[in-house]
Amino acid sequence: MFLMKKLIAKKFEKNDETMTLILEEVIDEQLALELKDGERMLVDSDQLAFIYILEDSTQFYYVTIPQELWKDLADIHRQEQRVDVKLTDQVTVELKALHHELSFLLENIAGNGNYGEELEKVVTSEFML
Repeated sequence: MFLMKKLIAKKFEKNDETMTLILEEVIDEQLALELKDGERMLVDSDQLAFIYILEDSTQFYYVTIPQELWKDLADIHRQEQRVDVKLTDQVTVELKALHHELSFLLENIAGNGNYGEELEKVVTSEFML
């Protein structure tokens, strides 16, 4: 049985040609070394957040990207910049499917009330759909 642990993103930082997603909490070094890119995204319409999935052999970890970061995320997406999530001072994981997954979600959210009117309105505004 897979469990889920929530990791909350607090900001993006620019490092050379890469944007790094900084988390609110520090992750154990051993756990960080075991995490890999889950290559999928979800939407939390109640919390107005995009969720990027990381995983290890026993759990899913969802990196919550709250609405406060969507303006930066929209800019990063338009420029197709590489995004890594910083797990520890030494460990980052590239979010390889971020642009593909985000494009898919944005296409589905635009004009679709199934995600909730509030989410649709905010996404349309922040991502200029």
